[in-house]
Amino acid sequence: MRRLARLAAALLGVAAVTLTAACDSGAPAIDLSNSGPPVDTTVNFPAGSTMQRLHDAQKITIGTKFDQPLFGLKNPVTGRPEGFDAEMGKLVAARLGIPANRIEWVETVSANREPFLQQGRVDAVIATYTINDKRKEIINFAGPYYIAGQSLMVRHGNPAEIAGPDDLSGKNVCAVEGSASSTNMRNRVPGAHVVLFDSYSKCAEALKNGQVVAMTTDNTILGGLRSLDEDAFDLVPGTFTQEPYGIGIAKGREDLVRFIDDALRSAFADGAWTTAWDRTAGRILGAAPAPPDVESY
Repeated sequence: MRRLARLAAALLGVAAVTLTAACDSGAPAIDLSNSGPPVDTTVNFPAGSTMQRLHDAQKITIGTKFDQPLFGLKNPVTGRPEGFDAEMGKLVAARLGIPANRIEWVETVSANREPFLQQGRVDAVIATYTINDKRKEIINFAGPYYIAGQSLMVRHGNPAEIAGPDDLSGKNVCAVEGSASSTNMRNRVPGAHVVLFDSYSKCAEALKNGQVVAMTTDNTILGGLRSLDEDAFDLVPGTFTQEPYGIGIAKGREDLVRFIDDALRSAFADGAWTTAWDRTAGRILGAAPAPPDVESY
C-alpha cells in the first residue's frame, strides 16, 4: 500500500507541473485552480427549474476524477481538480451564472458515478464518463463533449509483445472497476484475465511492477499517464472502440440536461470548448479535434 501511495503522490506532483508549465511549448503557465470562462451575469431561468435552484444557491456540486492526468487531477497545492473535465465543469457553472470558486468538487471513481447521482450527492458527473445504453437506463446524459477510443498501455519495450486486444487471451490486463473499458475487454477477449482496481494510478502501478502485462482504458487517459513516466510505459497504437464522453445527470432533471446540451453547442461554436482543450489536454495530446455532435439523449 505504501508503494501505491507513493505512486499516487508522484503522479499528482508531476502532473501539476506538467499541466501548468512543462508541456505548453513555452506558453505562460496558467493557474487552473479557480480560473474559467466568463460568468454569465444575465441568466434568467424558469421558476422552479433545476437551473434556477442552482443559480439561486450560487453553488453546484460536480463529481470528477482526482487521479487522471489531463482530464481530472487534484492539484496538491489548491486541492482542486485540473484538466479538461474540470474545465467542462467550470464552463457549465459559468453558463449557470456560478463562478468557478463556487463549484464543490467531489471525487468520483468509475464504480460510484451512478450511485452519487442517484443519491443526490452531486448535481453532475464529468469524469471521462462513456455514454452507453446500460448507463442510460439509470441516469441521463448531456453531450457528448468528446469522443475517445479504448486502447492499451504496456511496459516500456513491450516485453509481452502485445500488439492489440486479441493478444491478451490468457494474460492479465488491468482495468478500473465499474468502467466501460473493463466490460469491453471481457466482451472482446473472453479469455483475458481482467484485474480490477478502483483507480488508474493503481492500474499503472500493477503494470509497472509486472502484475499485469497491459492496462486498458481510453487512449486519452493512457496518454496522460504515460506523459508522467515515459520511461516506464509505451502505448499500443490504435483504438478498438468509440467512447463518447457525456455529462451524467440524475433522472428527473431533464431540464438540466437540455440546458447543458445547449451550453455545449454554444461552447463548440464560440471557441470556449477549444480553449478549454488547448489549456489542458491539448498540451500533451495536440490540437483540438472537431467537436462532436450533441446527441440530446
